Amino acid sequence: PPADNSGKNVRDRQNATVTPGDQSNAKSDMAITQAIRKALVSDKGLSTNAHNVKIITKNGVVTLRGPVKSAEEKSTIAAKAEAAAGVKSVDNQLEIASR
Repeated sequence: PPADNSGKNVRDRQNATVTPGDQSNAKSDMAITQAIRKALVSDKGLSTNAHNVKIITKNGVVTLRGPVKSAEEKSTIAAKAEAAAGVKSVDNQLEIASR
């Protein structure tokens, strides 16, 4: 079937949806995002999709978005995000990619 992201595009236009443009420029939030990204990239057991998930931090609240290979990857990424210093909470919006 042809690729159709219309549903996701409509969802992402809603004001309630956090997108990479919402990333805070505060030093503490940038440090959290950087620490999580380093943890993901250094884990060679994760897929390329997992290495490239969107990490958006605002006021210590981390939102994770994007496709991952499995439920195991989804929980591993969330655990790494929760373990980062300064994280108040994690909103795990990762989606398990269908093949």
